[in-house]
Amino acid sequence: MEIVQDIHPKHNNVFEVITRAGEAVGQQVYVVGGYVRDFYLDRTKKDEDLDIDFVTVGSGIKLARKVADMLGTDRLSVFKQFRTAHIRYDNMDLEFVGARKESYRRNSRKPIVEDGSLRDDQLRRDFTINALSWSLNRENYGQLMDPFGGIQDLKKRLIRTPVDPSNTFDDDPLRMMRAIRFATQLQFDIEEETYRAIEKMAERIEIISKERIVEELNKIVMAPKPSIGFEHLFKTGLLHHFFPEMVKLHGVREVRGVRHKDNFWHTLEVLDNVAGMGGDLWLRWAAIMHDIAKPATQKFVKGTGWTFHGHDALGAQWVKRIFRRLGLPLDERMRYVRKLVRLHLRPIALVSDEVTDSAVRRLIYEAGDDIDDLMTLCRADITSKNDYKVKQYNRNFDYVEQKIEEVEKKDRMRQWKNPIGGDEIMEALDIAPGPAVGDIKDAIREAILDGEIPNEHDAAFDYMMRIKDEYIS
Repeated sequence: MEIVQDIHPKHNNVFEVITRAGEAVGQQVYVVGGYVRDFYLDRTKKDEDLDIDFVTVGSGIKLARKVADMLGTDRLSVFKQFRTAHIRYDNMDLEFVGARKESYRRNSRKPIVEDGSLRDDQLRRDFTINALSWSLNRENYGQLMDPFGGIQDLKKRLIRTPVDPSNTFDDDPLRMMRAIRFATQLQFDIEEETYRAIEKMAERIEIISKERIVEELNKIVMAPKPSIGFEHLFKTGLLHHFFPEMVKLHGVREVRGVRHKDNFWHTLEVLDNVAGMGGDLWLRWAAIMHDIAKPATQKFVKGTGWTFHGHDALGAQWVKRIFRRLGLPLDERMRYVRKLVRLHLRPIALVSDEVTDSAVRRLIYEAGDDIDDLMTLCRADITSKNDYKVKQYNRNFDYVEQKIEEVEKKDRMRQWKNPIGGDEIMEALDIAPGPAVGDIKDAIREAILDGEIPNEHDAAFDYMMRIKDEYIS
């Protein structure tokens, strides 16, 4: 009883309604899975969006319809094919399913699903910490059901399957990704036998759709310390099956006693740094991708050492192909990542006292409103263990940011648009649409970026009139 009384009052009120609905339809009902787990981790007490799963011995759809009626909401979605239902109520997503048991044919991922008991339903759960449930039935309201020692695993901070992990992962190989995702989000260890099963069965991940894989991968990327997950993905061999370009970053070559840093572990440091700076999902993906082409551009130059010339440009070219294969979006989010990968070396080149306003202006023009994110990525890219070097790099970037601020204040280059449009060029010069119009616009842009003329309409118009004969025959 005390367990359920200690939860958020709004959640408790919903539980009481569901208890009455269960009585009305003659079905036992339980809260199960993530909500119960997160309660014991003190992660459910905030008034925020939450998913709450309910298992009933009987029809989940029938119970959900009664609950929706008693809550006075029409935000009910029924999925007859899966025998589940969903209610959106007061920033809560309430999911209802009938207790079931599953069995698998050999060589098939599609289970044979039958009605079952609560015990049957708990047996098909992926991990012990997700098999916890509370009774919402009047006779034992609030009682914890923990058939596999999930509470002890929470105390031990351990991810473990409720049955033989080989069976668990064979039934649904995505559970290998989920094990690593939970270990990353919760900063738990993965139980040894469970870990060995992932290593042994890693290639089974190839039968899982890219959409399901990337959903779990993005949750790892968004964890407070995503390197935990990528280290597991690498060491278990899972990463090799869907992101080989990242695996190729691993390793150090040596020529004549000269070594380069391991770019896999460096990338993970940069990713953690971006996460620590509050970077969103796509800035974190820029961190993952920023050095992705280093193995392809790696070269040893006598007297210089290891070089990776052009890895920024080549990496930017790779972004779309990798995003497509992983099932990531190919819209403005991909273009944002591609831009940051392409530009990530540019700010450090602006450190010199002799750097021109033109160079800064061009960087602002190319980065646009993403200039601040670019500078965040650049600072995150500092992974030296030498405190003096770190301080020097940060002083350099302070200087660059100061230059950016000064030039931006003077020239207003963010979200830059040409002061002279194509229609005005054609009207003023009495010319038809054609290549000359674009060439004149480009010339005006270059003159502004080079500082020949100010970023103003009248100056741009006068410049156009001076150069028009070069483009109009």
